[in-house]
Amino acid sequence: MNSTHHPYGTTADGEPLGPWGEDPRHFDPSRVEPVISTLEKLFGPRGLYPTEQEGAERVPDSPVLIAANHSGGVMIPDGWALAWMWYRTFGPERTLAMLGHNMVFAQPHVAKLFANLGALKASPSAALHMLRDHGQDAIVMPGGDIDVMRPYRDAFRVCFGGRLGYARIALRAGVPIVPLANSGAHGTLVILRRGRRIARALGLQTIVRANVFPISLTVPWGLTIGPWPHVPIPVRMRFRFGDPVSLGPTFLRRVDVHGEPTREAIEEMDRLARTEMQRQLDELARVTPGLRQRLKHGLRS
Repeated sequence: MNSTHHPYGTTADGEPLGPWGEDPRHFDPSRVEPVISTLEKLFGPRGLYPTEQEGAERVPDSPVLIAANHSGGVMIPDGWALAWMWYRTFGPERTLAMLGHNMVFAQPHVAKLFANLGALKASPSAALHMLRDHGQDAIVMPGGDIDVMRPYRDAFRVCFGGRLGYARIALRAGVPIVPLANSGAHGTLVILRRGRRIARALGLQTIVRANVFPISLTVPWGLTIGPWPHVPIPVRMRFRFGDPVSLGPTFLRRVDVHGEPTREAIEEMDRLARTEMQRQLDELARVTPGLRQRLKHGLRS
């Protein structure tokens, strides 16, 4: 009997599934609790990266678009901590579609794990599909690589890089944006420079959709040039949900002949979201110890 190997699995009816991160049917509710329980060892109260949140009561009923800052280099410690925090806060019944950069799905085992948890490669169509067609919450990190590789000195600055796609998606889907600020992950290494000129010289935007080639201080390598894997320094992770952001009827009526939100409406939605995000980051800056304080009082302080 001939058998066909399907590298990404099949549905119950034997239909082949698409690549990791491109097919929402890879989400496996039965995998959520085992994975979150495993992550408890890292992000629970006694873990290396104890994680806490504030403001979850501000999150409206589904669907909403969560817009988060991105921190911590290629090991994306904030992504793992966020998944643990979300499901521990809202439970596995409130699924979160995590939309990530292609690099997240570059390693097959990591790609499969994230896909089973509901992660998808970031694209407007994927976000709209989950928000509008499935009524499911989704999360984006608009700054992407330029945010996750921002210099250590900018740890508490919004760095979306002028990207507006997330605001357009929220307006098209008719859902509010909930800004989610995080701190701590950017202290798991020290990024000195993004290395954007190096990235341009290497043509990385064309090759892997990357705009950075960072220069960092990491464990165990010391000074590194490029997106090297590293051992994240123990740190306390803090998340703060901001107030939901939406536009009034004056802006919502501003659409073009194709029903698309106008540039003015998109820019206003982005401005409101970034303002609320910065407000939450300012609060986190007030309560998050700097590197010298952490070395003095404990890395996980």
